[in-house]
Amino acid sequence: MKWEKLSRACADDIVAWASDQPWGREMAKCNQDKDWHSEGDVWTHTKMVCCELQRLDEWDSLNDQQRTILMFTALLHDAAKPLTSQIDQQTGRITSPKHAVKGEHLARSVLRNLGCDLQTREEIARMVRFHGRPAFLLEKANPAHEVVSLSWLVNNELLFLFATADTRGRTTVEMGRPEENLHFWKMESEENNCFNQPYPFPNAHARFLYYRQKEPDLYYVPHEQYSCTVTMLSGLPGSGKDTWLSKNSHNNPVISLDEIRRELQIDAMANQGEVIQLARERCREYLRENISFAFNATNITRQTRQRWISLFADYDAHIEIVYVEPAFDNILLQNRQREQTVPERVIHKLAEKCEPPTWTEAHRLVLSES
Repeated sequence: MKWEKLSRACADDIVAWASDQPWGREMAKCNQDKDWHSEGDVWTHTKMVCCELQRLDEWDSLNDQQRTILMFTALLHDAAKPLTSQIDQQTGRITSPKHAVKGEHLARSVLRNLGCDLQTREEIARMVRFHGRPAFLLEKANPAHEVVSLSWLVNNELLFLFATADTRGRTTVEMGRPEENLHFWKMESEENNCFNQPYPFPNAHARFLYYRQKEPDLYYVPHEQYSCTVTMLSGLPGSGKDTWLSKNSHNNPVISLDEIRRELQIDAMANQGEVIQLARERCREYLRENISFAFNATNITRQTRQRWISLFADYDAHIEIVYVEPAFDNILLQNRQREQTVPERVIHKLAEKCEPPTWTEAHRLVLSES
């Protein structure tokens, strides 16, 4: 079943479909710690959460898109527990460390295979990643920072509603973090004007700096004066980054890692140290001269992007990220049509670890599905 049909199905049909998926069957075989989930296995809890979502007082007032995001967040929020669960040999307790982190990647893969549109997929994947945060708000040294920083990654209202259903979707009588704690998430978000919208930073540079500071200042209003604009392309091989640049680069120079590899006659699978060094030198040349340019590479992980963003920021550049991702079948087709193709197994492997960029990384973000 593909996304267009599945996302319009009723909740019971969606749950029935999920129960027959490999990750759904694995959840049914995965036990949980009885002190947190006395209802039993992960799939039993998942079905209970799906039911509790529809019992929320706010459910009827949500639009179809919001309901879809919440329903698929519920289905996938603990889908990585079978991959991460372990039993403490001394206490017998079951834990699932980093299941939300791995769950984000699993959710992204499942939704990509379904043909889910890029924006919806990423909203659900990030909801899976941060689904447990509201329950821990009172343990944070700076609760305001917690809700503000997440407001540009997820919708805090939807996160609150999901956390409520997640808490109710179990039979455990005594819990370490009662449902009442969740209301502090709502209160803190409302007080900071980011419950149902991203926090309203005074300008794009204030937002950019906020996410780069160790001790961020919500009230700092920086002057927006940039030396140039750097357009960073991001996307899998064959996604169409060159095509996007040809239509939108406005004749700015382009630094391309593929071009540098060809120039140096270095294979893409070989050591890239010399390629990266030359690319950095050329970036610095443009930055020192205040010349706007595009930087074209895969840049599919946040860690990789941050290395380049730090360089651009050192020269006071306005940084925009353009992430290109058409349908996966189109990526494979376009890769076959390239002069230098990338092995499809490599593209599949890169897709598994891909982390599409967010508004927390740059002054401007463009998501393109073509």
